[in-house]
Amino acid sequence: MTVTDMCLIVLAFGVTAEYPLIVAGNRDEFHTRPTQDADWWPDKPDILGGRDLQAGGTWLAMHRSGRFAAVTNTRDAEPRTAGLRSRGHLVIDFLQSELAPIDYLRGIDSSDFAGFNLFAADLRSIAFLSNRGGAARQLPKGIYGLGNDTLDTAAEKVERSKTRLGSLIKADAVNETELMRLLGDRDKGPVDEAKSDRLPFTTAHALTAPFIVLPDFGTRCSTVVLVDRAGKWSFFERRFDAAGIRTGESHYSHQCA
Repeated sequence: MTVTDMCLIVLAFGVTAEYPLIVAGNRDEFHTRPTQDADWWPDKPDILGGRDLQAGGTWLAMHRSGRFAAVTNTRDAEPRTAGLRSRGHLVIDFLQSELAPIDYLRGIDSSDFAGFNLFAADLRSIAFLSNRGGAARQLPKGIYGLGNDTLDTAAEKVERSKTRLGSLIKADAVNETELMRLLGDRDKGPVDEAKSDRLPFTTAHALTAPFIVLPDFGTRCSTVVLVDRAGKWSFFERRFDAAGIRTGESHYSHQCA
């Protein structure tokens, strides 16, 4: 099976006073790709997140100082070009910098990377860049959804997940349990969203679900990040096998100065 990396991120920035930043994300990847469970990194002790052991980067992580970043790949039709940098290093480089999110994104040479979407945030602002969707931009307060197209592209699973996050906020029901339930949605999207030009239809249709279950490829982990009004970060990762069965989880909290 040939399939481009798939991921889902929904987040709310500045929408609720209780949690200025709410992030819920699924990492979808081949089950054979070596991965390190979320933890504080021994060689970079201020970074918390999972780690891609094949390329050395990460898809989603935070820094003790109160910085956060997450990256997804784009569904390019073109084959990947040899010699490009790993997109996971975009996250690491931001976390280790002292630049404001928008300034960091403006300094990226997008030609060094295959297609990517990148969120970067600190305790004051959030910004977004895609090298398939125009210039870096600072985002206003709001709820955002990201799959493997550009920001807020109207894929049904992205819209469904954004709506559910909005409902949780409205009901004052934001917590790790409810956000994990949001990420665990295995209902497939409409048949007409299944891009089966390069994939068997059953595989393409499976990719339209927020949580993907396939024998070789699927949701490897779900991650929730919550930042409360006092600057306390909670980081919760839940991991799954190829059958979509939970295999473990990690839970961390950290108080930013």
